[in-house]
Amino acid sequence: MYRDRQMQLWSVEVAVSGPPSPKSVTQSDISSGLRALGVSAGLGVIVHSSLSSFGRVERGAAAVIGALMDVLTPEGTLLMPSFNHGLAYALTGDGCFDPTQSPTCNGRIPDTFWRMADVHRSWQPTHAFAAWGRHARRYTEHHHRTLTTGPDSPLGLLHADDGYGLLIGVDYRANTFHHAVEQSRCAPCLGRRSVALPMRLPDGRRVMGRTWGWRDAPCPINDSALYAPEMAARGLERTITIGQSTLRLFRLRDCYEVIAELLRHGYAGHPPCKQCSIRPVDDANAAPSDWDPSTGGLLPDSESLRF
Repeated sequence: MYRDRQMQLWSVEVAVSGPPSPKSVTQSDISSGLRALGVSAGLGVIVHSSLSSFGRVERGAAAVIGALMDVLTPEGTLLMPSFNHGLAYALTGDGCFDPTQSPTCNGRIPDTFWRMADVHRSWQPTHAFAAWGRHARRYTEHHHRTLTTGPDSPLGLLHADDGYGLLIGVDYRANTFHHAVEQSRCAPCLGRRSVALPMRLPDGRRVMGRTWGWRDAPCPINDSALYAPEMAARGLERTITIGQSTLRLFRLRDCYEVIAELLRHGYAGHPPCKQCSIRPVDDANAAPSDWDPSTGGLLPDSESLRF
């Protein structure tokens, strides 16, 4: 039903459970709401979420994940961030990212999700993704050999497969996909595999993984999600209320077009991406990039080719 372009011009808002109340939300409530929103079997979806946004949820995060899996079915693909944003290397961490042990700071739902059976987690020291379903292995298995959110990253592959974004109780500031647009357009504020950090692989090997060099100031367009009103004004999102939570569903290809347009031309007084002066921060773990922009792949001597 989503392949018809006209179906992307959404402006529908549905209330499943009426005004907020102390009544607990159940997995069945969430499943019904997701179907009413337009989520269906076989869809590929990246989810950013807030469990507390629902109010009370029977069985908590497990119920939300169960509802998503029930509706998507194993023919679909469920993708979530399982980022640590460098906290694995903080004084409170063990100084090494371990995809089988390191928690995520993206919230209760994704931290429950990546630990579940049949969920694959990528080997990326700061911005690992977790995935379940039809394309879970394909999306995650080579993340350590590509750009953090580039075209061959889990998020980039979902975009190529005409996937969707689902925001559960959060707004577009949580939408990691805007970074995928930046990296696909070679934004000069993000280093390409220019930071080296240790990872411990599931077989026990300790290796040096690569991540992006983060910018030294916020992107004035993306980090504050100035594109959000454009998504709504152009009818490119669909919303629903479940319990006390507002959910937004949008097509990644539509979101890409909006963000790329604003980055290309500038927006709300902010300059186009190519004219912006923001650059990668001077990182203590900076290393010569092992990325070859001429081939869109790793340099032949990259350590990442050996694991």
